[in-house]
Amino acid sequence: MSPSQVVDEAKQKFNAAKEHFQDELKKLRTGRAHVSMLDGVMVDAYGSEMPLVQVGSISTPDATLIQITPFDPNNLQAIADAIRNNQSLGLNPMDDGHVVRVPVPPLTEERRREISKQVGIKQEDCMISLRNIRHDTLDIIDQAKKDKDIGEDEAKRLTEQVEEAMNKTKSETESISKSKEQEILTV
Repeated sequence: MSPSQVVDEAKQKFNAAKEHFQDELKKLRTGRAHVSMLDGVMVDAYGSEMPLVQVGSISTPDATLIQITPFDPNNLQAIADAIRNNQSLGLNPMDDGHVVRVPVPPLTEERRREISKQVGIKQEDCMISLRNIRHDTLDIIDQAKKDKDIGEDEAKRLTEQVEEAMNKTKSETESISKSKEQEILTV
């Protein structure tokens, strides 16, 4: 693998870690209903566990309600049970025989602060991942320098590129985290 490929691969891994962080933040509740709140819900349908999006269409008719219309009406109760049994959501769905309605209660100040702390935890997980990627990449560059595949100047230049990419991704992650915390704490 050429040295420039090592830097490009590190940049791709940094981006992947940032995207994973964004996906994790989407799962956190804000004060509004959002279809991604139900991303991790698995429904027991047709004898196997299936993601909710595969058994029904999900919509948010207003800011405090999520509505699931099952593709097969026989799965209505299974969808409601899957949402109710998911303790991390803390939601209580209701069905009327045609659709499942999930009211999203407003968050209390205490709950907002708890969720805000989860943002910090997820950000730290992302930062650990970024540091590991940087560490592995710098090890590859150091090994190439020891093996005399690249010179001292080339190693320094590549190291600076990796650090620059790391700092850019870190600042983007911090910005994403701050905006999510702001969204959560806004009533």
